[in-house]
Amino acid sequence: MKTLLTTLTILLAAATIQAADKPYPLKKCLVSGNELGSMGTPVTKVYDGQEIKFCCKPCVKKFEANKAKYLTKLPK
Repeated sequence: MKTLLTTLTILLAAATIQAADKPYPLKKCLVSGNELGSMGTPVTKVYDGQEIKFCCKPCVKKFEANKAKYLTKLPK
C-alpha cells in the first residue's frame, strides 16, 4: 500500500510539472527589464510551453495580470 501511494504521488507530481518547449531567450526580466539574478535567484515559470524568467515574485504577478502585453516582448 505504501508503495502504491508513493507511486501515485510521483505520477501526480510529474503530471503537474510543465516542460518548456521553448527556452527563455533573454538575459533580462520580461516585466521589469532588470538583469536576471540582480534581485536574487530568478523565478522561472512555463506558460503554454514557453519558459519565462522573472527577476522577482512581484514581476510574476504583474505578468499574470497581462500576459499578452509582456509576451509581445519576446523575440519571434
